[in-house]
Amino acid sequence: MRLGYLYSRYPVISQTFCDAEMLALERLGVDLEIGSIYPPLTSLRHEHISRLRAPVHYAPPQKILRIWQKTAETTGRWPGELVSRHEQKYGRQMKAEQRARNALYFADLFTHSGVDHFHVHFANRAAHTAIFLKEISGIPFSVTAHGQDFMKDLGNDDLLREICAAAEFVAAETDYSRELLCRRCPDSAPKIYRVYNGIDLESFPVPLLPTTNSKPRILSVGRLVAFKGFEQLIDACAELTRRGIDFTCQIIGDGPLHDDLQKKIDMLNLSPRVNLLGSLSQETVLEKLRSADIFALASVTDRQGANDVFPTVIIEAMAAARPVVSTRLAGIPESVIHGETGLLVSPGDTSALSQALEQLIRNPELRARYGCAGRARIELHFRIEQTVAPLLQLLKKASLAPPKPKSPFAVDQIAYLIDRWPDKDLGVIELELEEMGRRNISVVPFVCELDSTVRLTRSVERMAAQLEFLPDAMVMEAEWRANPALAQKLEEERAQQEHRPSSAIFLRQARFALVLRRLLADRKVSHVHATSSRALVCALILQELSGVTVSATIEPRPELPQNWIESALHRCEGGRLSDRKLLRKRSSSFLFDKAGFRSTPRKVAGLLGKKIGIGLTTGASFWQEWSELLVRWSREQSSQNKK
Repeated sequence: MRLGYLYSRYPVISQTFCDAEMLALERLGVDLEIGSIYPPLTSLRHEHISRLRAPVHYAPPQKILRIWQKTAETTGRWPGELVSRHEQKYGRQMKAEQRARNALYFADLFTHSGVDHFHVHFANRAAHTAIFLKEISGIPFSVTAHGQDFMKDLGNDDLLREICAAAEFVAAETDYSRELLCRRCPDSAPKIYRVYNGIDLESFPVPLLPTTNSKPRILSVGRLVAFKGFEQLIDACAELTRRGIDFTCQIIGDGPLHDDLQKKIDMLNLSPRVNLLGSLSQETVLEKLRSADIFALASVTDRQGANDVFPTVIIEAMAAARPVVSTRLAGIPESVIHGETGLLVSPGDTSALSQALEQLIRNPELRARYGCAGRARIELHFRIEQTVAPLLQLLKKASLAPPKPKSPFAVDQIAYLIDRWPDKDLGVIELELEEMGRRNISVVPFVCELDSTVRLTRSVERMAAQLEFLPDAMVMEAEWRANPALAQKLEEERAQQEHRPSSAIFLRQARFALVLRRLLADRKVSHVHATSSRALVCALILQELSGVTVSATIEPRPELPQNWIESALHRCEGGRLSDRKLLRKRSSSFLFDKAGFRSTPRKVAGLLGKKIGIGLTTGASFWQEWSELLVRWSREQSSQNKK
């Protein structure tokens, strides 16, 4: 089974249940293809994400997707009738046209990868996109609905009913949310199932002994938004302080209420006791849980009707054998059993919240008993291996049709690294890719950065559909931070080089390389061609990380120092050079770059050719010779890798 996952935005640090689910499916042998419409908003990554085998594919910028739309309209792939119907029925604010543009990219991605079913977390933007993706590709989908997504974020019950009707099945994360969904979508009720989120208990080793802090520690975790109830928790802490109770309270998370909450803490003179720690990695959060005495989450319903349906962090606290104080709201009572694994109070009842906290602060034995019972409940009901089993059964049932074969990538693929596009200094790259296409050379052109300030000509637009765009700078930074040891190693190797690129160029290209290494493996690339001296920095890093061979085109006025270029070319199989002096020192695998003169008027190119003794206007034989070199290098490296 090859399963796609489609997210509106991935990863999101508060949605660890998505990571746990996909990791569990991969352990069970399910091949995943992960797509994210938008890049993450922060470069912080939880450590466990690095264990995912499947790379994350991001939609190209909207500027490029609009070109895809034009092409789809001319080829009949554009779901114009569905877009028009959604705009008329749901209004322009639902962005039907934009959802359809995004769907075009993922329809191609999932079809090429042989995905026979895809799953969507959250019944909002991604689920709306899924309707168009299904229309374009015919690939069926399913949805996990959580709570706030369909209760508030989607903002249209008619669209919710259409999403549920189009889905093969809908998973609701609690009995509470399932009942809500069934009431709103009665026609789809027979295919709405309760599927709990689970956690990986490997992150919570046993035995877990009770904490022995002299000053009891309260911990709370969540986005700093109204329905998490942090204002009520701070008020309860103020009440505990007035009663003379000694404790500390740490709140992990970030969000729009940060400044307001800090002002409240300062106003109540709670700064010595209550601290906002900001966003932390998952490993740090788990360390904080293990050292806490009590976990508290004072969830409420906000003014717009949103609430915390089934906070994963409560499950994590129980897995860490910590007693929980929370509220009788939504699906929380389905995890916390009052008087057995913790204490539940009415939402917004600050007095009851402070009393529950005081009861546990004063009674270490009760804390230990609730904590042990909580751990036992997680082991019995919320292990990821247990919670993912019914989801997998539903997915298999929804995918009864024979799995679609994955469209095989051509063997010995060649990656073209394009540092920036469009680029006036690479005026013939579009022509070059066309020439490679005419000769059936399997080239994958990766654009590291889109220059959105440049107006796209028609010829450039024609090329856009063939290009693969790396994700935005936030994804690059996240990959860099997630691999500190590797990043440090690359920096140290640069420092030891006699001739080295500038730090600005190196750091930019190294970030590209860390993202590209997984994409090269996914596309079975054996040879990388750098289309500029800047891209050569990235290519040589990839040579070290991925074992690919490298060639390069050095532009007439390169940005990199001449001594670095001469040193770098020794690591290349060959290439194209505009500098004849540099060319004399190289082997026959290096060609004089006639392509560099293609943008020159034919008459001028002819005169220049006579002067230097090389014909510049006869392109066919040049491109043939170049393509044969690329194929040779790629096949030689592929054969070497198989030994």
